[in-house]
Amino acid sequence: MLEKIREGAQGPWAVAIVGLIVLSFVFTGVGSYLGGSTSGAVATVNGEEITAQSLETAYQNERSRMEAQFGEAVSAMFANPETLTEFRSNILQRLINERLVQQKAYELGLRVGDEEIKQTIVEMPEFQLLGQFDNDTYLARLRQAGFQATDFRDLMRNQMTAQQLNQAISGSSFSLKNEVSRLLTLQQQTRDASVLEISVDSFKPQVELTEEEIQAYYDANIMRFETQEQVKLAYVNLEVSELMKNESVTEDEARAFYEENKARYQTEEERRVSHILIEFNDDEELALAQAQSIRDEVMAEGADFTAIAAEKSADIVSAESGGDLDFITIGMMEPSFEEAAFALPEVGAISEVVRTEFGFHIIKLTDLTPSVVTAFEEVSQDITDTLLKEKALDKFFEYQEQMAALAFEVPDSLDEVANVFEGTVFETAFFERGRLPAAVSYPQIEGIAFTSELVDEGVNSDLIEINNEKVMVIRVADHKPQRTLQLDEVRAGIEAQLTQDKAQELAIAFAQELESDLHAGNDIQGKLDEQGIQWLATSAVSRNASSLDPEVTKALFALSTEKENNSDVVTQANANVALVKLDGVNQPAEITEEDIKASQTSFAASNSRRVFESFVEALKAEAEIVITQ
Repeated sequence: MLEKIREGAQGPWAVAIVGLIVLSFVFTGVGSYLGGSTSGAVATVNGEEITAQSLETAYQNERSRMEAQFGEAVSAMFANPETLTEFRSNILQRLINERLVQQKAYELGLRVGDEEIKQTIVEMPEFQLLGQFDNDTYLARLRQAGFQATDFRDLMRNQMTAQQLNQAISGSSFSLKNEVSRLLTLQQQTRDASVLEISVDSFKPQVELTEEEIQAYYDANIMRFETQEQVKLAYVNLEVSELMKNESVTEDEARAFYEENKARYQTEEERRVSHILIEFNDDEELALAQAQSIRDEVMAEGADFTAIAAEKSADIVSAESGGDLDFITIGMMEPSFEEAAFALPEVGAISEVVRTEFGFHIIKLTDLTPSVVTAFEEVSQDITDTLLKEKALDKFFEYQEQMAALAFEVPDSLDEVANVFEGTVFETAFFERGRLPAAVSYPQIEGIAFTSELVDEGVNSDLIEINNEKVMVIRVADHKPQRTLQLDEVRAGIEAQLTQDKAQELAIAFAQELESDLHAGNDIQGKLDEQGIQWLATSAVSRNASSLDPEVTKALFALSTEKENNSDVVTQANANVALVKLDGVNQPAEITEEDIKASQTSFAASNSRRVFESFVEALKAEAEIVITQ
């Protein structure tokens, strides 16, 4: 319960815990409910502050979630200041939305009691083992997420209170049975069709182009023929991982490091403790007296600490397990609590009354795992890797300084820079802005590759720090300025496009002619034979069918069975033209009650989300929100 919220806690369980307490609440930020520094408000919502620490916590949680999902791409994205600013702004808006809903819930008198919170926690599958609530699992997962039990309880209270409001609003959404039945009938309806696909290529021999048409197309689309500025970069890489390959470590070096840093290979002493909490409430002196009385009770011969904790501790969750807080180590608890717990001389010992910001505690030591030193043989490889990296880092920083100096002193070549560490000068292919090759695809390089200093003056860049273990120096090896391609350079492409467009127009006109003949009752088989095409009959086509071109399917379900409206001409994704004719409409065999009930729930849920989002927007419109960051 007393664990400190570690700044920057970003493990996967931090994300999982956040996910499980949000329940079905539409927003996800958590920072506004966590303890921490209150120095500086980034926003006020109807007079209530959202602190900078709240925003930072929510930002770190969301960023950690994204990095776990998308990897290094997220770090590169956040290297862009504009992207980072926008991301943090979105997180802040989430916190504002949360606070508005919370305020409204309390204004309406919605409350959640301790017993309801306790029952919800006990029923969460994330805290269960073999289908039953397990206190060890609960404490371990809260600790991994960086939560104190009291903070988690308060967070649950706020979220569950807001959820009451959400349910009250969402519960007003519904779908009528007849409405759902009609919609399902339309969704499950299938259609029979005949389709003529008319190839545009078959009409291309009929197309004739004039020079005037070609020139007119070029003039009308002149912007399409502008090339983008391009550069070819020469570059030198210096990476710690590459330098490590040239280093070596002896066993004597590894053993000397082990002896000098033995504390690094020594496990921390762990102590399992139970406690009884007496909260201050409105009278701290009375609380102290109660705590002293309870200590006297547990110190009595034959007293059952577990039973007394279950009956009298204000920590409702740990009380379920006789006050058990699981194993703790130095740095996990409040200083006064920790000092008392680690001063207990033996298992079974009970502390004096201890004061923390949460109240008064009586602490009992229930188990102890002493510190253990790992043998050298078990960590020798880790030590070797550490020493290899240290040696490589020494070279890395030494080479950096030399590279930076030579890049400036010999500005027209990278050869001297590469010679510092017997490296190689590499070159990219030509590329445009925003399309950097993978080898140089870093925001730091993108920001300078097209600058006049590198392009016009032809000098080396400064030393570029890609990350803590990689630096680069670049120069522009070649440059292609932006220009407009001449007509002769793009003539072939223009002719191909105009030919395609005109052939498609001829194909459309032919399809429309066939459609007119069909409506007039004329035989069109002779025209089909001339073109070498035939009808494709298809049956039971659904709205999401993949057997037909999407435009054909879309047109098919827009047709009616009336003769004058039972066909259409469409252009397909492959540029060919299709004549679509509706042959029949097939209604679903039966819409069952189960289908209707399931869809009613789905439609109502969708409506509920829209209603709740609108409700939040209405709260924002009426609120006094001041953003100060």
